[in-house]
Amino acid sequence: MRVCIPTENKEGLRARVYGHFGSAPYFTIYDTEKETLKIVDNTNAHHSHGMCHPLGVLGASSIDAVVCRGMGAGAVQKLNEANVKAFRAAGETASDVINQYKANELEEITVQNACAQHGCN
Repeated sequence: MRVCIPTENKEGLRARVYGHFGSAPYFTIYDTEKETLKIVDNTNAHHSHGMCHPLGVLGASSIDAVVCRGMGAGAVQKLNEANVKAFRAAGETASDVINQYKANELEEITVQNACAQHGCN
């Protein structure tokens, strides 16, 4: 499984989880099977509300899940249409998130419980 975590910086597993998916400066992608890490710059971080296209930024980095503090219903819907699940992060760092993901301790984000605006987390 390839898990995408929006992060504040490029510090790998020590990177702090960013508050919202689409506006994160970076995406830290962790492969739970190969235990490899990749960091992608989010070139679409500055967008109008509801206009983010993070899957386009992630490009060839096929992912299976996104774990973040907050995400709007439109982003959840786009991810789900691409067979990607979204989960709400509870930890402070990418390492915390990966451990919680592996232990099935994360709440799934759905269209019904998604954020209504930036800053909702």
